[in-house]
Amino acid sequence: MDLSGVAAHPPVRVRDQDRDAAVLVPVVDGASDEDGRFAVGDSDAEPALVFTKRADHLGEHPGQMSFPGGGREPSDADLRETAAREADEEIGLRRDEVSFVGQLDDIATITDYAVTPFVGRVPDREYDPDEREVDEVVVLPVSGLTDPENYELEKRIHPTYGEALVHFFHVDGYTVWGATGRILVQFLDLALDWTPPDRDPEVVEMDPDLGE
Repeated sequence: MDLSGVAAHPPVRVRDQDRDAAVLVPVVDGASDEDGRFAVGDSDAEPALVFTKRADHLGEHPGQMSFPGGGREPSDADLRETAAREADEEIGLRRDEVSFVGQLDDIATITDYAVTPFVGRVPDREYDPDEREVDEVVVLPVSGLTDPENYELEKRIHPTYGEALVHFFHVDGYTVWGATGRILVQFLDLALDWTPPDRDPEVVEMDPDLGE
């Protein structure tokens, strides 16, 4: 996987939201062995991404698949520091283990956050999820995320938020969608020149009391 496109990308910023947040898109350069782990440093290795499965008791997006991240704190020097701090708190990924590569476009969420995604290479090891926020740390192979058989697209029509395309990636029993799905689409485009399969989306009329 070539991350030079990520490194060269000039990110588009969102500045009209009430709160700032940042996430880390953690890239493991490795191939699965017979034990299902990913070996770093193998030139023939298959890359993978690290996700978290959010705890069911959280008030926002419980149970969803996410990248490590969260809201900016006053003590954070910048948003990259936010992403690094949150990754440490959520999965025990130390700052010195992250090799930052680049930054993706900000996205605005219905919870009034401007989310800044950072991409970084991380080691292949077992991570320690903070049970207060994270149910599980999940490593998904890029080959599964780019398999067209694992992809779905919906057009959601909401009376307040209007129309939105929602991407779904179904891999190894997990589903990545929502804001994380939007971030993932741009990452795969920049890193692999991947675009979603050309197909008509299913149209879904949303309950006005529901968001993404």
